[in-house]
Amino acid sequence: MKVTVLRLGHRIFRDKRLTTHICLIARAFGADTVIFSGEEDKSIVESVSDIVERWGGPFEVRYEKNWKAFIKKFDGVKVHLTVYGKPIQDTIEKIREIKQNLLIIVGSQKVPSEVYNIVDYNIGVTQQPHSEAAALAVFLHEFFQGKELKKQFENGKIEIAPQEKGKKVIKIN
Repeated sequence: MKVTVLRLGHRIFRDKRLTTHICLIARAFGADTVIFSGEEDKSIVESVSDIVERWGGPFEVRYEKNWKAFIKKFDGVKVHLTVYGKPIQDTIEKIREIKQNLLIIVGSQKVPSEVYNIVDYNIGVTQQPHSEAAALAVFLHEFFQGKELKKQFENGKIEIAPQEKGKKVIKIN
């Protein structure tokens, strides 16, 4: 099973940091790929590719111009994270049991209403205003049941040495 995150409506001027954070969260919390739509932004691809090169992978990030066609042709379960969706605690077990590729959709600007109709699930991690980055982290954590926190990344050149105080980064090879 492959987990893909689709970031809708990226705007270079406004969303550069948050889209990068979506990619970092997706990678760290167990997704395989982030695809972003909206304005094409090569710096997102370059920045995240550099992180994967240094910290390990596999992980892919790429641009998709036609988000609607991508969603429609996606072979698997399609989940849209939205504050207006059904509570995650009422739906996550059912999604976990499906065992198909998973597409998780997060917005930036106002999400077109048609997204709500072409997905399999509209899910809210809370019914209060919150960040799409927080929603993605909570969803992936619940989906993987915390196992993603122990994920090992292949071919990294550096890693963190956990310690109570201070910062220590180890160079590998």
